[in-house]
Amino acid sequence: MTNDNKPVFSVVDLSSALNDDAHAQLINALKGLNGQPLDVLGSLSLSPIVRKRVEVLREIQSAHDELEAKFFEERAALEAKYQTLYQPLYAKRYEIVNGVAEVAPVPIETAVDIAEEKGVPSFWLIALQNNDVVTGEITEHDEEALTFLKDIKWSKLQEQKGFKLEFFFDTNPYFSNSVLTKTYHMVDEDEPILERAIGTVINWLPGKCLTEQTLTKKSKKGSKNAKPTTKTETCDSFFNFFSPPEVPEDDVVLDEEVAEDLQNEMELDYDIGSTIREKIIPHAVSWFTGEAGDDDDETDDDDDEYDMDEDDDDEEEDDDEESEDGAETEKMLSITKKGGIAQSGDGQQGERPAECKQQ
Repeated sequence: MTNDNKPVFSVVDLSSALNDDAHAQLINALKGLNGQPLDVLGSLSLSPIVRKRVEVLREIQSAHDELEAKFFEERAALEAKYQTLYQPLYAKRYEIVNGVAEVAPVPIETAVDIAEEKGVPSFWLIALQNNDVVTGEITEHDEEALTFLKDIKWSKLQEQKGFKLEFFFDTNPYFSNSVLTKTYHMVDEDEPILERAIGTVINWLPGKCLTEQTLTKKSKKGSKNAKPTTKTETCDSFFNFFSPPEVPEDDVVLDEEVAEDLQNEMELDYDIGSTIREKIIPHAVSWFTGEAGDDDDETDDDDDEYDMDEDDDDEEEDDDEESEDGAETEKMLSITKKGGIAQSGDGQQGERPAECKQQ
C-alpha cells in the first residue's frame, strides 16, 4: 500500500528479505552510526549560510518542543487536580437529581401533590436530548429506558491513554446491568487519535431489547401447516453506542468504501463520547434547562453569517479540493489500516439501520 504515491518502507520486511550475511552487514552499518543523528538537511539544496540558519531554527524548535512537553505534563496534572475537586459537586448533584437529598423544606400546601415525585425526573434523558450531537442517537423507544439513568461519570485510564464513560442505571424493566461502560483507547490524546473503543454487553431482559427488532413473515395462502418465519434485524437505538465499530487487524486490507464507512462511524462514535465527557457531564444542568443549547445556537448563527461572507472564496477553492480527494482518501485508508483514526471533528454518519418498532 502507498501513501501519497510513495512506497511504505518497512524495516521488518527489509530485514526478513535479507540473507544472513546481508542482514549482519545491515546491523553493523546501523551500529556504525554511533548514535549520530541523520543529516536531514542533506536532501535540501541550501547554501552554507542558509543551512546554518535552518540549523539554528531547528534548535529553536527543539527548545519549543521541550517546553510543549512540559506544558502537556503540567496540564495533565492540573486537569487531574480539578477533576478531584469536582467530585464533591458531582456527588451533591447526584443526590438532588435522584431524590437522595432535598434542597429545602417543601411548603405544606404543595407537599401532598408532590410527595411521590422524587429528585428531578428524566434529568439525564432531557440533558442528552438537548445536545445536538447526542439527540440524533436517541429514538422514541429509548426514552423510557433512559429515564432510569441516574448518573454519568468519566475517568482517565490509568495504564494507557484514553478515558472511560460510566452510565449508572436504576433497576429497570429493560436490562439487568446496573452500569454500562464505554472505554476509548487513544493513540494520542492531544491530536486526538483513536485506537479503538470498547463497549458493554447489555443483558437485555426477555422481549425488551432496544437494539434489535423481530420481523414476522406470514406463510403464503394455501400452504398447509406452514409456520410464520421470523428474522431479527438491528435498528436505531442510543444503546448501540455500547457496541462500537470494530477496528480490523493490521493485516486486513479494507475496500475503499468499507474503510470510509468505518472512518465515519468511528469519528461519530468518538464525537458522541467526547461530547458527553467534555460538555454534558460537567454542565448537565445547563443542558437540562436548555441554556447550553442556546449558547451553541448563538455561536452557530455567528458562524453562518461568517460562512455567507466567505461563499465566494469557498467556490473558488472547490476545484482545488476536488483534486486532492484522491490523496486524502489514500491517507485515510492507511490510517484506518493501522487501527488509529485521526479525528477531524467533521465526521459524518454512515447509512443507518431502520428505525425500531418494538414487537
